[in-house]
Amino acid sequence: MAGYYDKTLSAQRLKQCYQIAPPRIVQYFNAEIEFVLNHIHRKDIVLDVGCGYGRIIPYLAEKARFVYGIDTSLSSLLLGKEYLKYIPNCMLQQMNAVDMTFSRGSMDVVLCIQNGLSAFHEDQRSLVRESIRVTKPGGTILFSTYSLKIWDSRLEWFKLQSEAGLIGEIDEEKTGNGVIVCKDGFTATTILPDHFRELTKRLHGITVTSEEVDGSCVFYMIRKRSG
Repeated sequence: MAGYYDKTLSAQRLKQCYQIAPPRIVQYFNAEIEFVLNHIHRKDIVLDVGCGYGRIIPYLAEKARFVYGIDTSLSSLLLGKEYLKYIPNCMLQQMNAVDMTFSRGSMDVVLCIQNGLSAFHEDQRSLVRESIRVTKPGGTILFSTYSLKIWDSRLEWFKLQSEAGLIGEIDEEKTGNGVIVCKDGFTATTILPDHFRELTKRLHGITVTSEEVDGSCVFYMIRKRSG
């Protein structure tokens, strides 16, 4: 459902989603950020793909030399401009993740977390390819998705979002097995290991690994080989 995060779930409404998250989901957010920070070095230029209002950029900017954030939602980016106004080493830009204007090999680390590979509802193979294109040789791309172990807490969080009127009513009959479906057309899937391997198996010059973190999220890590 392309465009959902541009209007329906953008800016203050997106921010509210994070504010109402239950404790286990907040723990997941923190574990996800900690894992990302462990892969960033002081001289790195970092790209946050699908940054929204810049929720994690303050953490990234403390660790990296410079952080770019891109999103398709203008309203989220405008909120982010205010949210990040005291952080000098970052920049937000309106851009589509499958057609970025950054030069080839311009980023040390590219992030697409919070299940962005599913949530953006763009062509997933194109998103992976474009993320690799803008990454420097020797650089790292991090995609994250939900672990199936956190399903109950994840569903609880989405029900809270639905009750707050942020997303549509949960379709109980269609929801399950890692997929959340709302009656307004919103869907949130889970990227399983076999699926990610399929997305990357024909790509050359990369190494792909995965790691589960905190029993709540799974990171798929792509290392772009030098030379």
